[in-house]
Amino acid sequence: MRLAVFAAAAVTCVACAHAPLAAPSLEPLHFEAAAPPPAPLQKDAFSRDLAPGISEDDLRQVLSAPVFLEAKSRVGVVPVAARYAVDEELPREAASGVLTGALQDSGLFELASEVSTDWPTASGLGGLRELAARYRADYLVLYRARFATDEHANGWAAGYATLLGALFLPGQSVEAAGVLEATLFDVKTGTILFTALERVHGEDVAAPTTSTRHQLELTRKLLLDAAPKLAAQVVEQCQRLAASRPNEATASASN
Repeated sequence: MRLAVFAAAAVTCVACAHAPLAAPSLEPLHFEAAAPPPAPLQKDAFSRDLAPGISEDDLRQVLSAPVFLEAKSRVGVVPVAARYAVDEELPREAASGVLTGALQDSGLFELASEVSTDWPTASGLGGLRELAARYRADYLVLYRARFATDEHANGWAAGYATLLGALFLPGQSVEAAGVLEATLFDVKTGTILFTALERVHGEDVAAPTTSTRHQLELTRKLLLDAAPKLAAQVVEQCQRLAASRPNEATASASN
């Protein structure tokens, strides 16, 4: 009898050991809708930023318009002074000529010409646009150069104790630093397409009697060395603008 009970219990345990595991029950997951991304800014919220010379609608129209270099256009290179008024002084270096030659050789323009500033015109940008109209130029490259110079004594100045030393020893260090600037001005729209800058710096030594001449020669050398580099920048920027020119099919569809 006891053996039968033990056998029945063993069978029950074995049966329990081989019983399949019940699958766990998972509660359904509830996802909340993701918050929409913030909208991009569409207008200037700062009242002090309002431009007195252009309305908000015109500003948006200008910024949304495509930027490119028109085909078969003409360009003039004109030296300008402070505040981009026409520089009436005689050019002191050949940078304008270097710019004009590089633009003509680029093949991007029908004609590139240096612009004479002796014509009677109004001042400011109005005068520049009048000059461009006389030259039938679609674009103007506004060129200017600004320099800061310095002069100070160096170690050779110890020899100034003698008269000959003061006359001939290179005891003055002359230094010049500047920037050459070229801006492409779209005459029809009054907008600026780009500005290219070429920064220069140089030093030299001179005797007190020749320091002024050395300063001028140093500045002139820096200008002559930097002019081709500035011209290369301008041509490269113009090439990019020409590459952005819409094809004839796109232009016809937009019209």
